[in-house]
Amino acid sequence: MGVEIYVGQISGSVTEDEVKKLFSVVGTVESVHMVVDPASGEFRGCGYVRMSTDEEAREAIDLLNGAKLGERLITVKNAPPKIFKKTGSSGGSGQRLKPTIS
Repeated sequence: MGVEIYVGQISGSVTEDEVKKLFSVVGTVESVHMVVDPASGEFRGCGYVRMSTDEEAREAIDLLNGAKLGERLITVKNAPPKIFKKTGSSGGSGQRLKPTIS
């Protein structure tokens, strides 16, 4: 299981393949996830890249934070921890945990 890092300020014209290509110069990219608004389907200008090791993730943060991708300078930092909140009715069974990012 790899290490996830946050990428912000991504231009709407940039593709997942372009993000993967940029981060591949640092190491093995396991996955790229571009964040899309669930209601509108519009790209939110940020995403997550999963690097294969802690060392590659640290190097990506050090080398690519402030790098130009498309027409913007991107922000690269540690991904915030995922917080699980209960969803569904209050109390009782049938509640599910839903990952959210604070």
